[in-house]
Amino acid sequence: MRVSVIGCGHLGIPHAAAMAQLGHQVIGVDTDSSKISALNSGKAPIYEAGLSELLAKHTASGELKFTLSLKMAAEFADVHFLAVGTPIDSDGRSYDTGQVFGAVRELAPYLTRPCTIMGKSTVTVGTTKRLTELVHRLAPVGDAVDVVWNPEFLREGHAIDDTLRPDRIIAGVTSERAERTVREVYGPIIDSGVPLFVMTPETAELTKGAANTFLGMKISYINAVADMCDAAGADVAQLVEALGIDPRIGHGGMRPGIGYGGGCLPKDVRAFTASAGQLGVDHAEALLLAAEAVNDRRPEYAVQLIDAALDRDLSGARVAMLGAAFKAGTNDVRESPALAVAGRLHQRGARVTVHDPVAVPSAARRHPELEYANDVTDAVIDADVVVVGTEWPQYQEIRPEDLNGLVATRTLVDFRNIVDSDQWTEAGWTVHCVGRPSTAPADRSS
Repeated sequence: MRVSVIGCGHLGIPHAAAMAQLGHQVIGVDTDSSKISALNSGKAPIYEAGLSELLAKHTASGELKFTLSLKMAAEFADVHFLAVGTPIDSDGRSYDTGQVFGAVRELAPYLTRPCTIMGKSTVTVGTTKRLTELVHRLAPVGDAVDVVWNPEFLREGHAIDDTLRPDRIIAGVTSERAERTVREVYGPIIDSGVPLFVMTPETAELTKGAANTFLGMKISYINAVADMCDAAGADVAQLVEALGIDPRIGHGGMRPGIGYGGGCLPKDVRAFTASAGQLGVDHAEALLLAAEAVNDRRPEYAVQLIDAALDRDLSGARVAMLGAAFKAGTNDVRESPALAVAGRLHQRGARVTVHDPVAVPSAARRHPELEYANDVTDAVIDADVVVVGTEWPQYQEIRPEDLNGLVATRTLVDFRNIVDSDQWTEAGWTVHCVGRPSTAPADRSS
C-alpha cells in the first residue's frame, strides 16, 4: 500500500521504517527541515535498536522517503497515519491535541480521493468523532475519508520490534470499509497470529489510556511496597518474586525504583485521571491520583536515600549518576527520574556528573547545569557516591574492582536493583538498593 506517516518523532520514525519493512511504500512528513534531510540520508535523530539499519535500507531503496509537504503526502498515500505529539495541556491534566487537529486541518483540503486516516497518538476520548466531523467538512472527497483510531503500544527502546511483532492491534472503526483497510495495512502482522481487536473509536481511545495508567499504578504500587520493605527491613526483590508467581498479578512491570517517566506514561496517567474526573467517576479519580502521588514523591525519596548513604554533607558532595535516559534502550530524557534526582541533588549543592551510553547530548540540552562524562570511569572520579539511575545492562557489567582506585568513597546506591550486591560488597563497597537491606563489607579499610 501507499502510506504516509505524519509526524516524525519517537513514534513516527519507527512506524514509518516498520511500514516500509512490511512492504509498503512510505512517505514521512514533518515540519523540521533539518530532520527531514537527516532522515532522507538514512540517519536516525533518535536512538532505537534496529532503527538505523531499517532507515538506511529503505531510504536507499526508495521505498521510504520524507518530506515537508502534506500536499505531497495526500497525493501519494491512501492511508495516513497520524503520529504527531499530544503533550500535556497547560492545565497539566489533559492532552493538547492541537497538533492532531492542525495536521488534519492542513491535510484535509488535499484529499481528493477515498482514503483512511489512522490516528496513532494518545488522545482524549471523543477525539476521533470530532476529527471525523472536521475532515468530512474540509476534504473535497467528503465522507469518503474514514477516520480510525489505532493507538500504539510501543515501548521506547523496543519500538521497531513492538511495531513489527506487537502483542495486539487495536482498531477503533465505524465502517466495514475502514476495517478492511486496517486488515490490509497490517496484513503480514495479522497473518503471523497477532490478534486484531476491532471496536468503537471511543473504546480504542480509552484502551490506550487505561493500559498505560494500569502500568503506572503497578509501578507506583510496588514502589509503595518497597517503602514498606525499607521500613520493615524486608527484601522487596524476594517479595516480588513470590508475588509475581500469581498469574493474576505477574512479574511484568513490578520493578521498584525511582518511578516511571518518559514522554508517554506520566502524561497518559494524568490525562486518564482527568478523564475519570470529567466523566464524574470520582472513586476512580481518587484511586488514580493516589498512584500519581506515589510516583511524584519518588525523586525526593531518592535524594533522601543518597543523603543517608553519604558519609558527609550532601552540599559539596560529588555524585556520579549512571543513567540519564528515562529507561534503558532510548536517548529520551523526557521526565527522566534519574535526571529529576540529579537536578534535586544539584539544587542542594552536590556536584553531579552524569553518564549515559546514548543520552548525554539529550540530557545536556535539558540540564546544562549538570556535568557530563562520556565514560563511566570519568564520571566516577573522586565520587563520594555512585548512583545507578537507569537500568542499562552496561551498568550491570561493571567490575567494582575497576572503580576502587577512582572513587573517593566506595558507596553505591542502586535505584534500579540491577547490580550484584554480593559482588560489590566483596570488592569493598557499601551497597544501598530500593526496598532491600543495605550490604556493607566486613572491613571498610582500603
